[in-house]
Amino acid sequence: MPIRESFKLSAIAVLVANVCALTAVHAADNDALTTDKVNVVGTTPLPSLGLPLEQVPAGIQLITGPQLKKQRSVTIADYLLNNIPGVNVNDTQNNPFQPDINFRGYSASPLLGTPQGLSVFVDGVRVNEPFGDVVSWDLIPVNAIANMSLIPGSNPLFGLNTLGGALSLQTKSGRDNQGGALEASVGSWGRKTGSAEFGGVSQDGSVDYFVAANSFREDGWRDHSPTDVRQLFAKVGWQNETSKLDLSYTGADNDMIGNGLTPSEMLRTLGRKTILTRPDQTRNTLSFLNLTGAHWFNSDVMLSGNVYYRSSNTRTLNGDGNDDVDDQEYQADCTGSNEAEDECGGALNRSRARKTGYGFTTQLSFNQDLMAYKNQFIVGLGYDHSKTRFSQFTEYGNLTDSRGVTGVGLFNEEDEQVKLTGKTKTWSVFATDTLSLSELWHLTLSARYNHTKVDNLDHITPADDEETLTGKHSFNRINPAIGLNFTPTKDLTVYGSYNEGSRAPTSIELGCANPAVPCKLPNAMAGDPPLKQVVAKTYEAGVRGKFSEDIRWSASAYRAQNTDDIQFVYANASNGMGYFDNVGKTRRVGIDTNLAGNVGNFNWMVGYSYIKATYQSNFDLVNEVNTSRVEIGEDAGGDDVEGINVRKGNRMVGIPSHQFKFRGEYAITPKWSVGTNIIAFSDQYARGNENNKDQGEGAKLGGYAVVNLDTRYNFGNGWQLFAKAINIFDREYSSGGMIGESFFSASGIYDNGEDHRASLRAPGAPRAGWVGVRWEFGGPKNVASN
Repeated sequence: MPIRESFKLSAIAVLVANVCALTAVHAADNDALTTDKVNVVGTTPLPSLGLPLEQVPAGIQLITGPQLKKQRSVTIADYLLNNIPGVNVNDTQNNPFQPDINFRGYSASPLLGTPQGLSVFVDGVRVNEPFGDVVSWDLIPVNAIANMSLIPGSNPLFGLNTLGGALSLQTKSGRDNQGGALEASVGSWGRKTGSAEFGGVSQDGSVDYFVAANSFREDGWRDHSPTDVRQLFAKVGWQNETSKLDLSYTGADNDMIGNGLTPSEMLRTLGRKTILTRPDQTRNTLSFLNLTGAHWFNSDVMLSGNVYYRSSNTRTLNGDGNDDVDDQEYQADCTGSNEAEDECGGALNRSRARKTGYGFTTQLSFNQDLMAYKNQFIVGLGYDHSKTRFSQFTEYGNLTDSRGVTGVGLFNEEDEQVKLTGKTKTWSVFATDTLSLSELWHLTLSARYNHTKVDNLDHITPADDEETLTGKHSFNRINPAIGLNFTPTKDLTVYGSYNEGSRAPTSIELGCANPAVPCKLPNAMAGDPPLKQVVAKTYEAGVRGKFSEDIRWSASAYRAQNTDDIQFVYANASNGMGYFDNVGKTRRVGIDTNLAGNVGNFNWMVGYSYIKATYQSNFDLVNEVNTSRVEIGEDAGGDDVEGINVRKGNRMVGIPSHQFKFRGEYAITPKWSVGTNIIAFSDQYARGNENNKDQGEGAKLGGYAVVNLDTRYNFGNGWQLFAKAINIFDREYSSGGMIGESFFSASGIYDNGEDHRASLRAPGAPRAGWVGVRWEFGGPKNVASN
C-alpha cells in the first residue's frame, strides 16, 4: 500500500477512535500516569509544593527516566519524536545530537537562524543559549534525567522564549537512585557507546550523591560525519527534616559533524550517504554549576530557589563553496593569489562564541486556605545575566574531489569578519494562584513581568558607522494567564486556558537585522535596526480521563498567534545570506490526541495530532529560484530584485499538518519484552516555498512512516541484554528541505561558480541496529530492574 494511503487510513482510524472517546493529549507512555495515586506536578521551573494534575489547566505530558532507558533513547529528541503527540524533528544536520525539535510548530534548535519558540529548563535553569536562544541538546546527558515535563502553550511562568511550550527537566539524585549501573553498546555506523552511573546515601541519611558519565562515538551514516560526545554529571545533596540543598555539575566536551542539506540530484546519483561540502564541524564545551535549595517552614509554606553559573564555548568550522567566485577567473588550484575572492572555489568559515551566564531564581509557595477555599499561591523573583564574545572570519581555499575545503592562508578581511560582545540582562517577577472554588471547579491566575536589556559592542566597526553592531536595546512586558478546571469525577477533567508569553530579540538577531547588509549565519553580521519582541497568545481547551483502570485518554485543541514574529529572511538563494526581521503575525491551530492503556502483558499508546500553521501577515521575500517569483523591488544599484509574495493564509514551511504515533510493548515472558514505535508524518512545504506556489522539484517534501523495534532480556542479578533497530523497512525519506541553488553537478563536480536551482534535502537515516549490555548493582533489594 502506498505510504500516503497507509498514513491516511491509520490517521483516520486513530482520529475516529479518539473522537469517540473525546480523546487526547497527555501522557505519552503507559507509565506516565498511574491509577492508584494522585499525580502532583510542578507549575514553575523550580521545585514547589505542586498541584494535583487534575487542577492544572494544561495538557502537561510527563516522561520518566525509566521510559527513556526502556527505549534506549540516545537524546531527548529521540524519545520525543517517537512518543509525544505534537512533536516532529527536522534533522537538518543529520546528527543525533543536533536536531531541530518542533512542538506545535514551535522550535528548539541548535542552529542559529531557526526561529526559536520553546524554552528548556534543567533543574530550574533555562539552558537556551544566550546567543540566539538556541538549545545545544548535546549538553544534556540523558542518563542524568530523573523526569521531564512538556508544558504546552505560552505559559508566562516559564519566562522568555516560552511561545509554544516549555520542557522542564529534573536530574537524578543519589537518594532516589541508589546503586550503580554500567552500560555499553555497539552497532551500525561504527557506533560505540558507554555509560556509568552510581548513587548513594550516607549512613545517617543526611547526605546523598550521584554521578553519571557518557561516551558516544560513531562514524555517522553519511560520508565524513564522525561524532564524539563526552558528558559528565555529578550531584551532591544534603537534607534534614525541614531543608534541602543540592549542588550539581554538568560538563561536556563534544566534537560533532553535521553535514546538513544536500541537493536531491546528488542524493539520487551518488547515494543518500553523500554530502554537499565539508567539514561542517561544531565543538561544544560546557561547565555548569547549579545550587538548588528548599526550606519548609511548615507543611504548607515552602521557600525554594537556585543560583547558577554556566560557561560554554562553541567553535564551528564550515567548508562551503565560495559564493563570490568569478567563473572567468576560477582556478582549480588557488595557491596564493591576491584575487582569492574571485579565484578560489572554496571557503572555510570559522566562528567562536564564548558564553558565560549566571543568575538566580527564588520563590515562596503557600498551601493555605483563602476565605475557607483551598488555595495555592506562589510568588517569585529571578535574574539572569549573560555575556557572549563572538568572532568569525573566512579563509579561502580549494575544493577537493570529495568536496572538502583546504585553506590556502588567504582571508577575507572586510565583509566577513565579525568581533562582537553581546550582553543580556533580564529581571523578572512572577506569581500564580490556584483557587479551588469548590470540589469541582479550580481557577488559576498567573502573571510574569520581564525586563530585558541587550547591549551589543562591535569591536571592528565604530559606533557612528551605519553598519556597526553596537547598540543598546530594552524590552519590557507583563504576560498574564488564566485557566479554569472542572473535575466532575476522579476520572474526568475538563479545562480551558488563555496565556501569553514573549521573547526578546537576542544579540545575534539584533546584530543581523539590516536588509541592506544581509549576513550569513553563523558567520557574519552587519547593522542592527531595532526589532520588536515577539508576543504569543494561546487559547487551549482540553479533556482527560479514564475509561477504566487500564485505559486512559486525553485531548486538547489550541490556537496560538504570534505578533511581530521574528524570522530569518533569506536575501539570496545561493549563498544563504539574509537578515532577521519582524514579519508580522503567524498562527498555529491544532489538536493533539492520545489514548493509552494495557491489556495483560501488552502496554500501548496511540496518538494523532493535527496542526495548521499559517502566516497571518503579507510580506515579500527575496527569492531567485521559486518558480512563482516576481519583481518585488530594486536593490541599491537600481537593479530589479526578484522574490515571492507571502500572503495571509499561506502555510508555514517545515511543519507537517498530520502526524500519527504508536508505541506498543509486549512482555513475552517476565524477563523478555519486545517493543515497537511507529511514526508517520504528512508532507510539508520546503523553505523557499513560503508562498506555497512553487511548482518545481522540492517545493513539497513527501510524507513518510518509520517503524522501529527494541527488545530487552533480564538475566537476573542485574544483568540485561538489549537491542534496538530503526527504520526496519529502510524507507527513504526527508525530514526537512529547502529550495536553493547549487554550484555542483549531479555527480558532485564543481561547476566553476555557475549555480543552478536545487532541491536541498535532509535525508532520513537508513535501517540500522545496535546491541548492548547493562549491569545494575548495589541498589535497594526491593527495586526491580527496568
